[in-house]
Amino acid sequence: MAEENPGQDFGEAEDPRLTALDERLRQARGSDAARSGVKPDADRGYAQGNRVISALIGSLVGSALIGWLIDRWFGTSPWGLIVLLFLGIAVAFRQIIRIGNERPE
Repeated sequence: MAEENPGQDFGEAEDPRLTALDERLRQARGSDAARSGVKPDADRGYAQGNRVISALIGSLVGSALIGWLIDRWFGTSPWGLIVLLFLGIAVAFRQIIRIGNERPE
């Protein structure tokens, strides 16, 4: 006759010890969040804000650098810088709009 393993009850209801442990974990996480004052969605907001700032700064600095280099190489000062700065602003706003329209998980 095969031995039964009492620790593995696949067909039966969930172990009450596990249910109690889940409940205690839920309470501990709730009290930790209340004590620290951090909301779960706050991290997502910070990450999204960082993405917006990096898109704005990165596209402006990158386009200004490329425009300045074009002006130096071809002697078109200041038109390369001005044109590429406007293009950088357009790209930055496009990226910010895309980031703002992302759906939450």
